[in-house]
Amino acid sequence: MASPHQILIPPNRTRRMEIRENNKRPAAKKTAPPEQTNAEQFYFSKQMQSKTQMVVILTDGERLEGVVEWYDRSCIKLNRDGEPNLLLYKHCIKYLYKSEPE
Repeated sequence: MASPHQILIPPNRTRRMEIRENNKRPAAKKTAPPEQTNAEQFYFSKQMQSKTQMVVILTDGERLEGVVEWYDRSCIKLNRDGEPNLLLYKHCIKYLYKSEPE
């Protein structure tokens, strides 16, 4: 209880709103998406199992064709018919796609 010498003044409306805002619980933090989706692993595994003929376009515009034998974090091995097999660094690959049947 307040003593007779104290006068209680209710806080103004904005102050009440500030107090309410400060008492709210923080929103639940969203979890970050996974760093690895394994999409690359799924794609290359599928192409290697089916021995899909692939076309690889390098950053300098050169076009290569062959079957991906294996891959790792930085390279893919491309087996080619009638030509030497190649170990390609991924940073040299502009894009790759499935070869269309002729």
